Amino acid sequence: MEANGNHAAATVYLDKLAEELTNRGLEAWLMAPPGRVPSVYITNPGARALEENVYTDCGKDGLWWFWWSWAERISMADDVDTAATVIAQVLSLPRPALSALGQLPVGLNPAKPVRNPACRERRP
Repeated sequence: MEANGNHAAATVYLDKLAEELTNRGLEAWLMAPPGRVPSVYITNPGARALEENVYTDCGKDGLWWFWWSWAERISMADDVDTAATVIAQVLSLPRPALSALGQLPVGLNPAKPVRNPACRERRP
């Protein structure tokens, strides 16, 4: 992703995204060091290894988009809700990790393992 130089507009979008992510329980900081492209640094407070930098820039289509650090689009920058939902899903703990932490989703019984019917045990 190439920065188009409109850092003020990018910062407005990123600030809105950081606020929405914080409201959803993630930690998000607007990072705008001089001479660098602004971004939002996001981390899951329950698992600090789940972290990411998100950028915003104007695409070739002339629209503003949120972008992952690997230059893949997340959503249009005007759709903060969709961007926050996608980012929260990517930075969430997988269900087995939640059960190990004692945070089982409602309806799951750890004493009764759930088997995937598509997976069959192979016997020699």
